[in-house]
Amino acid sequence: MTQERITMTQRGYDKLAETLHHLKTVRREQISEYMGTAIADGDLRESAAYDEARMQQSENEARIVEIENQLERALIIEGDASKGAGLGAKIRVRDEKGNERHFELVGTYEVDVPQGRVSDASPFGQALAGKREGDIITVQLPKGTAKFEVLSVEYD
Repeated sequence: MTQERITMTQRGYDKLAETLHHLKTVRREQISEYMGTAIADGDLRESAAYDEARMQQSENEARIVEIENQLERALIIEGDASKGAGLGAKIRVRDEKGNERHFELVGTYEVDVPQGRVSDASPFGQALAGKREGDIITVQLPKGTAKFEVLSVEYD
């Protein structure tokens, strides 16, 4: 059974790898120390601290497995300006009121809307796919339809 590939930028891959390293080293050590303290305190049958440490350990190990799976399935996409907006593109748009906004198209696991990183699979990301400077896009937003003019598409 082949698992579906996950598209992401190099930055997104690196961030996941960094998180994995942290969970395997720093976080495991913290949980181990917490667990050791709980064990040293005595009766484990009624130890809320020990139960908490076991829960944290379980959650940490599950997250490690999840990230390892994501990294194994990762397909890093390199931006190609000749193809218009795509994964990794930094895009500047202007709405109908003249307000400019900046976005970066990223993979699903890299989304950070407050930082302007939107998924290439989102309605907005799909509308931007392949667009170039001067193109007009129409996007269905929760509050209705909105039009945007693409002012620039750049890759680092």
